[in-house]
Amino acid sequence: MGISAYLKEIGRGKEGARALSRAQAADLMGQLLDNQLTDLEIGAFCLAMRIKGETPDEMAGFLDATTCRLTPLDSPHQAPALVIPSYNGSRKMPLLTPLLAMLMARHGFAVLVHGCSTEAQRVSSEQVFAALDWPVTANTATLVPGKVRYLRTHDLCPALQKLLDVRRTVGLRNPAHSMVKMINPLRGPALLVSSYTHPEYAISMSQTLSLVQAHALLLRSTEGEPVADPRRTPAMIAFVHGQAMPMRTLQKGSLTELTPLPQDNDPETTARYIEDVLQGHQPVPPPIAQQVEVLLSLGHQVSDFHRSVLSHEATAPQTQG
Repeated sequence: MGISAYLKEIGRGKEGARALSRAQAADLMGQLLDNQLTDLEIGAFCLAMRIKGETPDEMAGFLDATTCRLTPLDSPHQAPALVIPSYNGSRKMPLLTPLLAMLMARHGFAVLVHGCSTEAQRVSSEQVFAALDWPVTANTATLVPGKVRYLRTHDLCPALQKLLDVRRTVGLRNPAHSMVKMINPLRGPALLVSSYTHPEYAISMSQTLSLVQAHALLLRSTEGEPVADPRRTPAMIAFVHGQAMPMRTLQKGSLTELTPLPQDNDPETTARYIEDVLQGHQPVPPPIAQQVEVLLSLGHQVSDFHRSVLSHEATAPQTQG
């Protein structure tokens, strides 16, 4: 179906617009990522979806189209793989997504952090990694257990980066800003750390993660980043092959003790704080320590699930062709 037919469905305003099926959404996003649309058509799509809002089926279709157009990385068979999307950056607080990644690598995970700077006035993970003298490469080789890799979105999928950049022109988010938080750029299974900013996205993202049968941890973001707020433990929901289960409830009530954090959030100050935590000179903020514990438990469940699948496939009777 041509893009104009899709725009007629999704572009009728909040009350009149009709949702696309998962297959239609995949076809539309495929045309966009294959550079078959004009800038005017891309802008019309972004504005129509911003007004209408994405359904879980549409988002699943967008993810279907995006996943098969990524430049994938290989994940090691002998260690669990963790994928952490980092796109919003930090506006006021120190950006501790790199700290979460490094803590998980210490536990033997092969960790991929992917992202870009979507708002120029915010501190990005790439800037913090640079301040830590951590290499940022375009290489999409196999992940290594116990190591963290940072990869720019452009190196995963240039067309996806182009869609994210539309925000710089029109000033509004589009489906790509949610898609990047739910993609698995690995050839094999991976545990995804996903997050939402506004409460209404908790429902739609949960439904999408279930539809795509993801292994994931979903939590309320810290300034848009998928790391627990160091001041208060957020609610966390785990997904194993799309099956949801609550892992942590929101820490309520007044805060009685604040974790000591840097007063500034610039990359250099944040990098020195992360180094102090990793060297034991500063404690790991308790909410982030709890997030690490949840991810470790979830990683074991994901590994058990795949061992069970492989065992079943090995013992299943072979049919004669």
